[in-house]
Amino acid sequence: MRHIVVIGAGLAGMSAAYELRETLGGDVRITVVGDGERFSFTPSNPWVALGWRTAEEITLAASDYLARKDIAYVPDAVAAIEPDVNTVTTGTGRRLGYDDLLICTGPRLAFEDVPGLGPAPGHTQSVCTTPHAQAAWDAYRAFLDAPGPIVIGAVQGASCFGPAYEFAMMVEHDLRKRRLRDRVPMTFVTSEPYVGHMGLGGVGDSRGLMESLMRERGIQWIANASVDAVRADAMDVSEHDEQGAVKRRHVLPFGYAMLLPAFRGVAPVAAVDRLCNPRGFVLVDAHQRSTAYPNIHAAGVCVAIPPVEATPVPTGAPKTGFMIESMVTAIVRNIDATVRGKPAEFRATWNAVCLADLGDTGMAFVALPQIPPRNVTWARRGRWVHAAKVAFEKYFLYKMRHGTSEPIYEKYLLGLLGIARLREMQASTPDSRTSPSSTTREQR
Repeated sequence: MRHIVVIGAGLAGMSAAYELRETLGGDVRITVVGDGERFSFTPSNPWVALGWRTAEEITLAASDYLARKDIAYVPDAVAAIEPDVNTVTTGTGRRLGYDDLLICTGPRLAFEDVPGLGPAPGHTQSVCTTPHAQAAWDAYRAFLDAPGPIVIGAVQGASCFGPAYEFAMMVEHDLRKRRLRDRVPMTFVTSEPYVGHMGLGGVGDSRGLMESLMRERGIQWIANASVDAVRADAMDVSEHDEQGAVKRRHVLPFGYAMLLPAFRGVAPVAAVDRLCNPRGFVLVDAHQRSTAYPNIHAAGVCVAIPPVEATPVPTGAPKTGFMIESMVTAIVRNIDATVRGKPAEFRATWNAVCLADLGDTGMAFVALPQIPPRNVTWARRGRWVHAAKVAFEKYFLYKMRHGTSEPIYEKYLLGLLGIARLREMQASTPDSRTSPSSTTREQR
């Protein structure tokens, strides 16, 4: 019987496992290998970091729900991939042979890129994982007893900016509710050339909207910035000009700081010869297949995507839930086609849709396709975005508990945003502008 192994039990991995089972039925074995016992809904981590959610509310026991769909679960990190013999080895030495391999690991958080960055032994908080968000909540509660300056943002090389904006605005909102805002100077630090760039070259009037919001809420910002080092109570930040030269240096004191790091590929994936680019992200063709190993596919943050544009301080391109969902569906359809002896020609729609909660309101960003020029590009602000994000969280967790493969973004979110439903997949010649077949910039 054909055996499909999925590495990673996050948004992409769990969704892929359910969709594979629904599409291929009982004719295949499916095994998910995850680093730990629980699935976590990562987009809710900023809420956990402010005590607006608990970890129990946004996580679930992966094995319990996968078993209901006859999907095996191995709660152990992958230690090695041997594509020449189609084998995965886990940290405990278990070897799993596969016919098809799906890599959905997400990223490795490259805190080491900046001295002092990251949770202990570093000096900044993170919302990239649920344990990090729990630690950030503990640190925030301690901070409330002795308020002082706050610094929030994303360092050079980062590609995920939405959570930084979310967290900054939610913290500001929370401090106002606690009547502490007047005691807390706030600074937003970002490697983007301007606030609202989002790693996408701007989306509609995202720059104007974000600058207006920062002014409205009294948050200072430093864009085109690199964080040089972080100490226990201050960080060194260099502000650059349009050519990338340092034009000003800042020493920012803080009582609390949350900075998103740059990402790299996880070690066992990055170590595979010819599988990844120099930063460890998986190189894929227009159909989400490895460019070196046709029976290996990849979806999610672990995929190599070229930056939308060159920026004075390095920034990466984000991978949003909508894009990840379409990657998963393309992979499943291509594996199904292969099983049936047909050409694997489906490709993902590389579009960016992001919902950002801002505490008492929200902002939505839409870029279709992600890489310009675009058919649709806009940013909107309103309380409905907050409600939409809450609804999305609840429905996605429902989907994980019930094993449905329904494409939530495609079916519901685009309609909510007033966008006509897109064709989920295309089986045509890849367009290098909207597909990952063009990897030149990413491989540099």
